[in-house]
Amino acid sequence: MKKETFAIQGMHCVSCALTIEQALKKVPGVKSASVNMMSEKAVIEYEEPATPELMEIAVAKTGYHLIIQNGEPAAAKSAEGEHDHHKMLKEAEIALLKKKFTIGAILSVLIMIFSFTEIIPGPWRYALLLILTTPIEFWIGWQFWRGAWFGLKNFTANMDTLVALGTGAAFIYSAIITIFKLPLEVYFDVASVVVTLVILGKYLEAKAKGSASEAIKKLLKLQAKTAHIIHENGEEMEMPIEDVKVGDIILVKPGEKIPVDGIIIEGASAIDESMVTGESMPVDKKTGDGVIGATINKTGAFKFKATKVGKETFLAQIVKLVEEAQGSKAPIQKLADTITGYFVPVVLVISIGSFIVWFFWGAQSSLSFALINAVAVLVVACPCALGLATPTSIMVGTGKAAERGIIIRDAEALELAGKINAIVLDKTGTLTKGEPSVTDIMAFSEKMGEDILHVAASLEKFSEHPIAKAVVAYAASLGKASSHPLDKAIRETAESGKIELFKVENFLVTPGKGLEGDIAADSKINKFFFGNRALLVEKNIKISQEQENKIQKLEKEGKTVIILASDKPLGAIAVADTLKESAVETIKLLQNLGLEVWMITGDNERTAEAIGGQIGIKNIMAKVLPNEKSEKIKALQAEGKKVAMVGDGINDAPALTQAEVGIAIGTGTDIAIESSDITLISGDPMGVYEAIKLSRQTLRNIKQNLFWAYVYNIILIPVAAGVLYPVWGIVLNPILAGAAMAFSSISVVLNSLRLKGFKV
Repeated sequence: MKKETFAIQGMHCVSCALTIEQALKKVPGVKSASVNMMSEKAVIEYEEPATPELMEIAVAKTGYHLIIQNGEPAAAKSAEGEHDHHKMLKEAEIALLKKKFTIGAILSVLIMIFSFTEIIPGPWRYALLLILTTPIEFWIGWQFWRGAWFGLKNFTANMDTLVALGTGAAFIYSAIITIFKLPLEVYFDVASVVVTLVILGKYLEAKAKGSASEAIKKLLKLQAKTAHIIHENGEEMEMPIEDVKVGDIILVKPGEKIPVDGIIIEGASAIDESMVTGESMPVDKKTGDGVIGATINKTGAFKFKATKVGKETFLAQIVKLVEEAQGSKAPIQKLADTITGYFVPVVLVISIGSFIVWFFWGAQSSLSFALINAVAVLVVACPCALGLATPTSIMVGTGKAAERGIIIRDAEALELAGKINAIVLDKTGTLTKGEPSVTDIMAFSEKMGEDILHVAASLEKFSEHPIAKAVVAYAASLGKASSHPLDKAIRETAESGKIELFKVENFLVTPGKGLEGDIAADSKINKFFFGNRALLVEKNIKISQEQENKIQKLEKEGKTVIILASDKPLGAIAVADTLKESAVETIKLLQNLGLEVWMITGDNERTAEAIGGQIGIKNIMAKVLPNEKSEKIKALQAEGKKVAMVGDGINDAPALTQAEVGIAIGTGTDIAIESSDITLISGDPMGVYEAIKLSRQTLRNIKQNLFWAYVYNIILIPVAAGVLYPVWGIVLNPILAGAAMAFSSISVVLNSLRLKGFKV
């Protein structure tokens, strides 16, 4: 199963998008298709026998163009810095719209002058108006006739149908009067000005779309254009990044952009990763550390081995995710799509009804008056504003989030994040730095002495847990041997400041509790356990009251205590994890948003409450094992809460999936991006607040757009139909209807663009 983003050319309204969606879903092998009119992209999930070529043919039958290059989606090509066919076509389309509007405006002004003056005698004046209007109707407005024709072939009606019928009726009616010299008024001015105004709206829309999609352009501009490749003979050669292959050795000099993702093999430097993480401070990197393509090398020169190139780079993944998010649909848009599906047929019925009513009961010249009202209904009701309301806000909102290092997976996640009322934050790595350090070592047996640390480190060297790393690092930093009898059998002499740890056999981890292993000494096997109280209870090892008092004293200080035991407790090691600088402020801001904030941790109640007190969280879930976290989320959901879970994206995967919105923080890994609804590339918890606030602001923006789009249609369609005429004598001229329609679409886009000014 593949999921690809394809560029589509020729869409004018949400009805176009729905028509293309239906055509794509009929292609065998296509599981889902989401077409976004604003981004002009289709996100398609498919498998064999579906192919890009078959989907291109299906879309072509509806009158639109699905763009592929060399059998691949054009959208994917643009992310690699290759020739962007879609961008080229889009620029050509904007240029053509500008040209059409300019010519249409000039001709429309002449038509207006000749329509309201008697410079030329009647019959000849009408003939001249017919000549001037024809190119406007059938060249400038050709896209509407073409769209209406394909809609008719596919038994659908869209915006093109309304414009073609409205302006076509006015033009054909006027042409008949002119040709047969009938004693009636002509409406060439209506046909010409309405087409020109609609084209103006399309031109401004196209320009605004470009502004709304700037996030993708900015991301693409980040990548380097060339790389300094070091060959096996030591020769340095500069080549385009498109030619870089996995395994190539690349030299990066101070001030240069890192071309692709990789691992440093020689040298060290400080790297500015702000363009992808949002973190302003440069990050120190050394041999063995990973580097991200498009980030900037600030100080020293270094060499690195390329591990990901082309579409596999971190930047390319982000571009793809942002494109997919901008092309996806929020649940709130489903209502608008459903209404739009019925909207055009209903408008056609209203227009026909208006014509019939005023033809038979109109007080003025029945045919002319009926035609004017029917045309006004068709023109004013074009559903452009409805179609733009949601996707425009989604595009700007997800783009703005990407600029701040917040990757929102799709529009549904954006909408749901704006609706949550409870948030659960994992302690380690989210609120704390996830880099605990040893603060206290207690021996319950004089016989063990300082070997409490060395035995514990020997067990923990197999674990990747942050506490394990802290214990091993602390033991290595001492760099000295022990005098304990265990040393005689196994341990080698410490060399170069590094300490050799014991050999451990039968190593076993009990998630959320601790670990155990066998260490040989004095011709016998010693079984050791290193973990929390739950592990000791499971192994039937009792803690004395005196030992418990010592442990509790450390826990009240907010420290995590791990107990070392064999057949009885031998000692304990306390570690403390420092809070992230912005943790306290983040919690305060989340609470100010009205959210119920929870902290979830495997620590015991005393340690958890001590940390919760430091950062201002009263709702604590303590002693929670990894496999129990999702159950805690379910419990909150059972109370009717909409929950967001914030974790590291890997260990917390079940809980992230269970929550309405899963937010992975500070990982930047492929797994985190794939497993979460929202990924915060930087480790700053402030990103959680920013993501939720931006989601709320985007949702508010969508509702504003939909409100004004619906109000516009609800008010103006009846006015265009002539309901105000019997009482106040008010009739909506089709020219004003065209202007109102264009203004409504532009106003929706401009309102959405306000999100670009979003500030925390």
